[in-house]
Amino acid sequence: MTTNGLNRLRDLRAMPYSGPLKRPFITSRRRVESVQGVLVELELEDGSIGYGTAAETWAVTGESVASSLAAINGPVFEALTGRDLSLREAEDAIANCCVGNTSAKAAVDVALHDAWASGLGVPLAVALGGRPDAHAATDMTISLDDPEAMAREAIAASSNGFEILKVKLGGDPAVDLNRLESVHEAVPSARFRLDANQGWGAKEAIRMIRRIEDAGIPVDLVEQPTPKANLDALAQVTAAVDTPVMADESVADERDAWEILRREAADLINIKLAKCGGIRPALAIADLAATAGVGCMMGAMMEPRVSVAAAAHVALAHPNIQLVDLDSAEWIQDPRIAGGYELEGSRLSLTEAPGLGMSMDSALTEGTAP
Repeated sequence: MTTNGLNRLRDLRAMPYSGPLKRPFITSRRRVESVQGVLVELELEDGSIGYGTAAETWAVTGESVASSLAAINGPVFEALTGRDLSLREAEDAIANCCVGNTSAKAAVDVALHDAWASGLGVPLAVALGGRPDAHAATDMTISLDDPEAMAREAIAASSNGFEILKVKLGGDPAVDLNRLESVHEAVPSARFRLDANQGWGAKEAIRMIRRIEDAGIPVDLVEQPTPKANLDALAQVTAAVDTPVMADESVADERDAWEILRREAADLINIKLAKCGGIRPALAIADLAATAGVGCMMGAMMEPRVSVAAAAHVALAHPNIQLVDLDSAEWIQDPRIAGGYELEGSRLSLTEAPGLGMSMDSALTEGTAP
C-alpha cells in the first residue's frame, strides 16, 4: 500500500464483450438487438480486483469496441502503469491521458473504484459516503413501437412489479399521444416518465406536453424533448409547461451542466458515467446542480450489469441524485454477470458485498467466452 491510499496497479486487461438482448430496444434514434462492448478487469498489488464495462455507443459518445480497446490498452494503461498514485491522481491520469473516449475511461475508472472499495472491505456506495441500506425506485423502459405492442410491453412490466414506466416517444406527436394513451389505459396505476430522445421541435413538444397535462395522465417528467444542441428550444419547452423537463443528451460533462443551469434550460439533469467519463465527474455534476437547486437522475446506456451497478452505487451515495433509470441490465440475456445490486420490481437496493459486489464468470475474463 502506498502512503497516499491506493495500491499500485498490478494488471489491467480489456477484452471484447457481447450480450444478446431479450427483446429489441427501440428509440426514435436507433434499434438495438445486442450489446457490444468491452469488459475491463483491474488488479491492484494487494490482490483487490475491480471490473468495469463500456458499451459501443456510436450515437452518443462515438466509441466502438475497437476504439475502446485501443484507448484502454494504450494511453489509459500507460497513464496508470508503474506509478504510485492516490485515487485522485489515478482519476486524473485516466481523465487526462487522451481526448474523448469517455466510455472507455469510465470503464477503467469504475474498475479502479471497485478494486479500491473492495480493498477497504465496504460497498462502493459506502466508500463514496453513502448509506449501506440505501435504495431507490427505478423504472422499466417501454420501447418505441405501435400503440398495441407498447401496451402489451407495459402490462408485462407492470406484472413484474415495475410501478414506474419510461415510455419512449419522439415520433409523430399524434401517434405518440396515441401510444401514451394506450399504455396508460393498459396500466392505469403506473406512473410515467416520457423520453422523446430529441424527437420533437419546441412547438411540438409544448403542444404535446400540454395535451398530456390536460388529459391528466400521471407523468413525472419529460426527458430531452428537443435536439441536444438547441438549448434555446429546450429552455422554451421548460418555461412553457408544468411537467418537469430533464436534459439528457444535452449534458455530457460538467461544462454542459453549467450551461443548462445558466440558461435555466431544464428542471432536471440526467447523469451517465459513460458520457461524463467516470465517477468523480458524475459527482461533480450532481454537486453543481445542487447549488442551483436542480435535481439529478442517474441513468445508463444500454450497458452490461457492471456499468449499471456502478451507476446505482454512485446514485445512492449522493443526496442530489434523487431519481434513477437503471433497467438496462434487465434487457440483457447474460447470466455470466451477476451481483452488484438487487432488484425487486421497481425497488433497487445494494448488496453488502465490498466494492461493486459483482459475480463474474471466469470464462469472460479469461477470454474463452464470446
